Parts: sequence; C-alpha cells; structure tokens
Amino acid sequence: MGTASASANPVRHTSAHVVTVHNHRFLVDCGEGCQMSLQQCGIPFSWIDNILISHLHGDHLFGIFGLLSTMAMQGRTAPLYIYAPAGFKVMLDFFYDQFADGVKYDINFRPLEMKGKEQIIQMRSLTVSAFPLNHRVPTFGFLFEEKAPLRNIRKELIERDNLTLTEIGALKRGEDVRRGRKKLKAEDYTYIPYIPRRLAYCCDTAPFKQLPEWIAGADLVYHDSTYADDYEDHARKYCHSTSRMAAQTAKDAGARQLILGHFSARYKDLQPMLAQARELFPDTYLAEEQHKYEIPLNRMN
Repeated sequence: MGTASASANPVRHTSAHVVTVHNHRFLVDCGEGCQMSLQQCGIPFSWIDNILISHLHGDHLFGIFGLLSTMAMQGRTAPLYIYAPAGFKVMLDFFYDQFADGVKYDINFRPLEMKGKEQIIQMRSLTVSAFPLNHRVPTFGFLFEEKAPLRNIRKELIERDNLTLTEIGALKRGEDVRRGRKKLKAEDYTYIPYIPRRLAYCCDTAPFKQLPEWIAGADLVYHDSTYADDYEDHARKYCHSTSRMAAQTAKDAGARQLILGHFSARYKDLQPMLAQARELFPDTYLAEEQHKYEIPLNRMN
C-alpha cells in the first residue's frame, strides 16, 4: 500500500503493507495515508490485530495516530498488538495523553530491542521473527514463516493394512508405528502436503553480512531499493540499498523471488532500477501500489 521512500507523492504512498497468512493479517509499517489505502484495498480495520513498525522514521509511522483513532471511532474492543523499537513508547504515551478518550480497546506495546534474529509472535499456523537491520536509527526486519503442516496419510494404504485411528494419528505426526516386529514407517505411509512458505521484509537497510543468513531460503523478499546505481554513494551514506545491492542480498540468501520497494521520489522511471537488479537476480519485480502478491503453495503429493 506504499512504495515511496521519504515522502509521499501523487503516484506513490509511504511505506505500508498488509501480510495475510492463514486469515491472520499483519500491518507492516504505517506511513501517512495508511488508513485511506486500507479502505481502497477493501481491508477492514477490524481485521488488523498486529502492527509491526520497522523503525521510527516518519515515512513508516506517520499514519499510526489516525489509524488508532479511527479504530476507536469504529467501536473496536479487540486488543491490538504493536511491535516497534523501544522509543515508540514515548509516542504511544503522547497518543494516550492527548487523543485516547474514546479508546475502549487495549493497545499492547512490545518493544523491539533484539541484537539478533528472535521470534516475536507464535501462532498455531505461523511464527514471526524480528532482526536488526543496518540503518541510521534502530531498525528491524521481519520474517513470516508458516509452520510445517501435519503429514497427509496415503489413503490407499489405510484399507490395505487395516490402519487404526491411533496408528493414522501417529503416522500423520511423523511417528513410526510398531506392529510386533514390523515397523510402519511414517515416510512410507504419509507425505508432506506442502512446503511451508517464508516471507522476509527488509526495509530500510544497507547490506550487511548477517542478513542473507537470517532470511535464508525465503520464498519472497521485500527489500529496500531506494536508489539505482547512479546514487550508490547516497545509499552508502544514508544506510539504504540500491536495487543491485538488494538483488545481491536475495541471491546470497537463496531466495526464490525479490520485490523492490521504498523508491526515491527522484525516479520517475523505475525500469533501469529493475534491469540492474535482474542482472544479478532475474526473478525480481517492482512493488506496485495496491497490488497483491501471492506466494503459491508448493504441493508435495
């Protein structure tokens, strides 16, 4: 919902993204105009239970007060969880002091202060981890990971070997089953229905050694691509990435697909930026406003 860098413009909004995993929806960053973009995308505010703020620069959070206020006006009662750098507490305290008379829901703040990759959210079907990035202020990336599903039983073997419900349950959990001296191996009787998917969000950041390791094997990487090669010196000075730097990170991580975003307003034509990235990582695409990207299931049957 936002692909611009420091300031919004008529074509691009500042950073805001919704990640949906098994009907759980996460708002990642909340730039100016975020609530308008949510409405334009048909996403009710009540669907958002977790907000992840990467860092405390305005283009990533100037929309938060308006969104919290509108949630209150809409009568929200469900708790909201906000994960952000520790300094966000000052801003949240100011919101409570000045604007929270009508807030009837709990806002649970979880400060991000980790020095390495750490899990911050655990749900039945997924986990979310955070890790520090290389920027001018404390900044964090996020990794969304599906949990491994239960194995599927090979139905033709149920009747053939008269499998009991207890045996089927054990085999689906990946456990071998003993029948006297005979062993029924889970790998022979079951299969993994799909390979769990992984999405990495890395914005804003300059390249650094640990990042490819922390997002290794990601199916989709959204990465800071503020500059093209012509402003590489700016990227290094302000701790951002060029499109080529983003591509190198995705390549080193063994990622499957790369989405470039957080574009500087100086670029009207993004195609040269895309071409530079594709020289290193062919499966690269430009982030588009109000566009939906889906990671397809890799089914294993």
